Amino acid sequence: MIYLSTKLLFYIVSLLFSLLFLLHVTHAESIRTPPSLRFISFLFMSSKERPTLGGTRIKTRKRNIAAPLDPAAFSDAVVQIYLDNAGDLELVAKSIESSDLNFSRYGDTFFEVVFTGGRTQPGTTKPDEGERHPYSIIDCEPKREVILPSVIYIQKILRRKPFLIKNLENVMQRFLQSLELFEENESKKLAIFTALAFSQKLSGLPPEIVFQPLLKDNLVAKGLVLSFMTDFFREYLIHNSLDDLILILKRGKVEDNLLDFFPSAKRTPEAVSEHFTKAGLLPLVEYNEKKIFEMKLKEMKSMLTSQIAEEADISEVIVTVKQHVKDAKLPDIEVVRILWDVMMDAVQWSGKNQQQNANAALHQVKTWAKLLNTFCTTGKLELELLYKKVPFFTGFVKEQTQRAGKAL
Repeated sequence: MIYLSTKLLFYIVSLLFSLLFLLHVTHAESIRTPPSLRFISFLFMSSKERPTLGGTRIKTRKRNIAAPLDPAAFSDAVVQIYLDNAGDLELVAKSIESSDLNFSRYGDTFFEVVFTGGRTQPGTTKPDEGERHPYSIIDCEPKREVILPSVIYIQKILRRKPFLIKNLENVMQRFLQSLELFEENESKKLAIFTALAFSQKLSGLPPEIVFQPLLKDNLVAKGLVLSFMTDFFREYLIHNSLDDLILILKRGKVEDNLLDFFPSAKRTPEAVSEHFTKAGLLPLVEYNEKKIFEMKLKEMKSMLTSQIAEEADISEVIVTVKQHVKDAKLPDIEVVRILWDVMMDAVQWSGKNQQQNANAALHQVKTWAKLLNTFCTTGKLELELLYKKVPFFTGFVKEQTQRAGKAL
């Protein structure tokens, strides 16, 4: 036992001396080695391949490698489909449906081919290099029966590929903003297409997309917008009502701004009526005249309301009304109705006391009697004024009759 303990102690002491020697040597080497060499040594040590378990798979990160755009090849492929099917849109639609072309990436290019027969230069309507076909909307005759199949064809494409709706909007906006680059006949075809698209409720063509781009000053000044809209109105009203047209104009936020389609030198009610009458659009003439009439009545009513609320001098009010009647050519019967409505609107009505209401109405009539007498100059106008008075005094008479019945 003593021998084993002594031998073990010897080995321990030897091991300690060896460790001390190694530490001394390592310290000396670090002092002699420059910092840059020590850093390089660290890099080489850290770059050593780490051990891995056998049978495991190291997954590498996938990267999205985008293929370069090639709209020319896509355009040529679509053009070839048109040519192979001789422009038969039914067959073209079937071929497009079965093709593996990337429509989601080249949607704008597709509609350029549909409208113009081939690819157009970026930002314009000018033809670009590449194949073209003669069956486009721009190349056909400006007739409803010729353009309608293209509208139906596009509707089918959009139902199967609804993601193309945004591309149709983009192309239509670009074309409408560039009307000066189209011939007059080509612009007419676009107008007919637009009218048929609204008539057929084509998906992806909201009215604001069509009408707002047209309100560019340079297009309006050249009369291009007026010509386009005239063709559009004429085509649309063939199979649709004026109410349908007004609804579209409201959605496009232009129902009150028909004058904005006219060059500045022709922005008068007379010029609007004359133009649309010559174009055979009498319903639109009547609508515009009605809108102007309502606007003038509203202006006159607003003016009267302010003057009566401020208790202006009656003679001053009479002069103002006469001037409005002269400028707006308002009929006498409408003037009498407005006068009565404005006078009664200025009264502070009671919610329950009908007698108080009747007294307030009588006081208002007496105060402004001279104003009424100035414009009620015939028996017909006095009768109209009587009809306007009846609703205000009927309640008072009814209340007095009920009280008399209770008293008996």
